[in-house]
Amino acid sequence: MIPIPKLFRNTKTVRRIRAYMDSTFHEVLHTTLNPDGPGVIRIHLIPPKAEENALNPSIAIVNGTDIVPVNFASAVMLAELIRETNRYDGKEIGEADVQNILNGAADNVKQIIPILSKKRILDDILRIFTTMKQIAYREPVTTDIHTMSLGEYAEYMNAPHRMDVMVSAMTKDGKWHCNQKCVHCYAAGQIHSDEAELSTEDWKKILDKCRAAGIPQVTFTGGEPTMREDLFELIAHARWFISRLNTNGIKLTPEYCRKLHEAELDSVQITFYSDDPAVHDRLVGAAQFENTAAAIDNALAEGLSVSINTPLCMLNRDYVKTLEYLHGKGVLYVTCSGLITTGNAAGPASELLQLTSGELEQILRDAVAYCHANGMEIAFTSPGWIRPEVFEELNIPSPSCGACLSNMAITPGGNVVPCQSWLSDVPLGNMLTDDWAQIWDSASCLERQNYSSEMTGECPLRRYC
Repeated sequence: MIPIPKLFRNTKTVRRIRAYMDSTFHEVLHTTLNPDGPGVIRIHLIPPKAEENALNPSIAIVNGTDIVPVNFASAVMLAELIRETNRYDGKEIGEADVQNILNGAADNVKQIIPILSKKRILDDILRIFTTMKQIAYREPVTTDIHTMSLGEYAEYMNAPHRMDVMVSAMTKDGKWHCNQKCVHCYAAGQIHSDEAELSTEDWKKILDKCRAAGIPQVTFTGGEPTMREDLFELIAHARWFISRLNTNGIKLTPEYCRKLHEAELDSVQITFYSDDPAVHDRLVGAAQFENTAAAIDNALAEGLSVSINTPLCMLNRDYVKTLEYLHGKGVLYVTCSGLITTGNAAGPASELLQLTSGELEQILRDAVAYCHANGMEIAFTSPGWIRPEVFEELNIPSPSCGACLSNMAITPGGNVVPCQSWLSDVPLGNMLTDDWAQIWDSASCLERQNYSSEMTGECPLRRYC
């Protein structure tokens, strides 16, 4: 049973609040605003561990990326806002509906915490609603909110905030099972990436266990996840989550993108190496530039949320030219990285193309300048490659290792590993057969959590050349 904050002890409301907390704050609460409107707002309210004091913050995760600490009273208000919003599940919410939601939530909170006035409750709920909308739409936040790093919140967590589900293996029936053969593929040649693929029903069971564990976001990846015929069915089953797809894009025809939209996929990340067809095709090991370029157009035309990821190396170091090409297509969100030196990327063909830290820093500086001048958002995702002070100077997030903290992965056979690149060690457990709490609290997982919670460590898989 969760302890009651001191404010409410020795009052007539204690029993009511205790019952509410025990019934409401034992699971992750979720809502989606305007799923078919001009912009999606997905909110997951994650309570602290049950044995922790309720004065410790819950957190709200907005659209799978932004983490907002929420104190007890605000958590109650947000919980009721979520409850009332879910009455409109699947419908576009107009202004009149918003007012009904806010009033209904305020009435509910007044019943739970009667010592607060209805006007104060309504004002606070409106402030919470406005703040969540501003965060989701990348608008200036008008409320002074406290921020908390994931490392600071680590001790209160029951699970990572993202699970990468590797639904497609690199090999199948002894044959190569990807429509490309990338020079820098981190999954190729790793034991857990070649496991026999689980069935549709087994993956649905795993998704259900991820939800029960309180994991708000799943990313469908592989291998190449679009190699699975049941991908739309799996994405539709993951509607509760923030759902993302990492793909090379080859199969993203207009019809395929329409089916992704119908399955309610939240966003798609397409790997694109260069605006130069020869460079792109050399790095992916196949003549697929035209198909990948068309995939970007098709996904944007369908209205999917699209980001483009580019692993940087010697051959595509003129990254600004690629950004110019993407900007011309209407792409707004891009990420870039150093090489994850594991799998094929640990081999000589990849290592010979690896950039130095100094070279990556200069490429990033030029890229950030271009993006900021042209209304694009950019992130660099490789921890430890570039000096931390550079990110502060450029005013972009500084990457850090999130293995077993912000993210984990499940291999094609259901084994749990620290991240989707960490496929060579003994797994932490199996999602189908093992209890989640035992996996999360295992000595191996805790060791990785402690490293990641420092939020300063470089990728443990990196090899210097």
